Amino acid sequence: MIARKGAILSSSNADVDSEQAYLTALYQRLDQLREQADGRLKAILLEAGGTPQGRTQREATRSHYAEQLAQMNSVENGLCFGRLDFSADVPRYIGRIGLFAEDRDQDPLLIDWRAAAARPFYLATAVSPEGVTRRRHLRTRGRVLTGVDDEVLDIESGDGTGREDVTGEAALLSALTANRTGRMRDIVETIQAEQDEVIRSGLAGALVVQGGPGTGKTAVALHRAAYLLYTYRQQLTRSGVLILGPNTTFLRYISQVLPSLAETGVLLATLGDMFPGVRARAVEPGAVAALKGDLELMLPALENAVADRQTVPDDFAEVDHDGYPLRIDRTVLEDARSAARRTGRPHNVARAVFVTEAIHQLSQQIADRIGADPLGGDNLLSEADLAETRRELREDVDVQQALFDFWPVLTPRQVLRDLLTDAGRLESAGLPPALLRDESAGWTPADVPLLDELAELLGVDDTLKVREQSRQRKAAIEYAEGVLEIVEGSRSLDFEDVEEEILSAIDVVDASAFVERHEVIDTRTAAERAAADRTWVFGHVIVDEAQELSPMAWRLLMRRCPSRSMTAVGDVAQTSELSGSTTWDQVFEPYVAQRWRLVELSVNYRTPAEVMTVAGDILAAIDPALRPPRSVRSAGVTPWARRVAPEGLAEELIADVRKEAGAVEPGRVGVLVPARLESSLGAELVAAVPGAAVGEQPDLLNHVVLMTVQQAKGLEFDSVLVVCPDEIIAESPRGLSDLYVAVTRATQRLGILHTGPLPGVLSSLG
Repeated sequence: MIARKGAILSSSNADVDSEQAYLTALYQRLDQLREQADGRLKAILLEAGGTPQGRTQREATRSHYAEQLAQMNSVENGLCFGRLDFSADVPRYIGRIGLFAEDRDQDPLLIDWRAAAARPFYLATAVSPEGVTRRRHLRTRGRVLTGVDDEVLDIESGDGTGREDVTGEAALLSALTANRTGRMRDIVETIQAEQDEVIRSGLAGALVVQGGPGTGKTAVALHRAAYLLYTYRQQLTRSGVLILGPNTTFLRYISQVLPSLAETGVLLATLGDMFPGVRARAVEPGAVAALKGDLELMLPALENAVADRQTVPDDFAEVDHDGYPLRIDRTVLEDARSAARRTGRPHNVARAVFVTEAIHQLSQQIADRIGADPLGGDNLLSEADLAETRRELREDVDVQQALFDFWPVLTPRQVLRDLLTDAGRLESAGLPPALLRDESAGWTPADVPLLDELAELLGVDDTLKVREQSRQRKAAIEYAEGVLEIVEGSRSLDFEDVEEEILSAIDVVDASAFVERHEVIDTRTAAERAAADRTWVFGHVIVDEAQELSPMAWRLLMRRCPSRSMTAVGDVAQTSELSGSTTWDQVFEPYVAQRWRLVELSVNYRTPAEVMTVAGDILAAIDPALRPPRSVRSAGVTPWARRVAPEGLAEELIADVRKEAGAVEPGRVGVLVPARLESSLGAELVAAVPGAAVGEQPDLLNHVVLMTVQQAKGLEFDSVLVVCPDEIIAESPRGLSDLYVAVTRATQRLGILHTGPLPGVLSSLG
């Protein structure tokens, strides 16, 4: 066979046998390393005791081997997927992790796909081969090699017929045309040059990845996380990486990608998870969420809401103190409040100043009353008497309760719930009545940035916490002293006459060291600790569907990533949230000015050309200046639209679902409906089609899933049925963007069911 430029060649049985032998040797080495790591981990787990430093080092070593084991277990499938042949170098095998022989002076057995030496696998073309003469793709199932595809990149022997816009064309098209499984696959075997550029960008600074449907934005973001953890492991292992997704369905959909790339230490979360102790899942109208996301509206309103809790009486307050009425004048509390506010400290921290100032003035008031010289001279009370008076006031429960009422210790949840359920508080804070809600309403994702902002405004006075920790440590030391005394007292007296000194526990450890040795070491991963700590600072933050976040949400994220090391992936043409962004300048200008980079993905790998033709008409209606990404393939199936009677919609839909499920078996069918129809159509579909899923949190492992467009963000299905597109458009001021999202979820087939006139943007289907 004559090799053509970029041509795909089938390999001989001898090649397959040779590669199988090498693959088997790789797995043998993997098993050997896994056994070693497991043995070392078991040995460490058997160790106990030691100094605090020794136990900390032992825990670090335990974590290291546990992580190694997790990585080696995660790459059991697809361990090695490629080989590069060079004109002047030994072949390189490319895989999910790096493997070395026992003699590390030898060439690596397997090169991690993230290593610089592996990059030609993704970049080499016949025009620019980078020294590569042949790229070989290895297809495996478990530990068995099932096939080999070769690409010859020797331009001298080519005839100019190869494609230059994609690399690894056979492997890529095989992956793109495979049925969906309900979980995202990694693209480590088929990363394209423009995607590789994004994945391997440096850690510093804010990177925006703009790309239309099907360009692989999400996959690129996940592989970028794996690359950064590999390249900057020491730094990011300590601080962690956050991946923020649009909803929990999406997080389940992508949940297997990073583990398959040997990375398990990343925190996957939605905006509703970003305030520890709160799972914000309630739904609210888009207009209400937009108000909550408005920075200019909410920041002064929240400040006002906190200030409104710092009250003073109309004239005075009276409390009982030591059997006598004590009058607390308004001016006393006003002075104390002003002093506390002048500190600029958060509310709960400044409260100590308020109490101190109030107590000081009240002590003077008492001194003036009981210490006045009847002959008109100086006050008869000494400074010591005044100090005693202040101590008594601080310990007086009635006085403290009165001061608490005027400047209470507050929590973010308490303040926000009181604010949103009280029309008077809303008005006082300068907020519209549209935000008023019932007390039983749950938290929504748009509430989380408000809770976070309130946490900053309120702060935490940890004086009592520190005092309690000190008390507990003192009690522990006293207990340890008692234990050691018992040990000393129980020593046998038979050795009193022996001259040789015999050491006891009390001779080698004191009570303080004894307590330190039994302190609990925090063994949680960075991701686990970050999830429980609102103030955690991440080493890198990746935001998917970034265009949907409100200004308040971005303020929260910037607080969690002060280094501004971020990757934002999205498409402003798909913005559906009213508080979302239509330009990336809106997002980053307030925080980094023009110090952010934009990379655009231009090739559509997921959506076939037939579907993108339909989507292109919608995109032109959204913004004529926007251009859809180029599709690399055709599915050979023409999208269709059919009008049905409203009363027969459910019956027609069920019939079409069955037809589509059969056409893409064993793939997935997505049914995207207006929010109004989710419940009714979902109930009938579930009753008629076994295994169909519907609801706010559908299981994408089901072969048929009915959901709204909002729930489908970032997902993909083999076949998509869009129901009542006119209602999808009418549901939101950005309804065209929603329809654009809906039709571009399809990887093979697209159908439209409509009960009214077909929207003009879909006229090509009419």
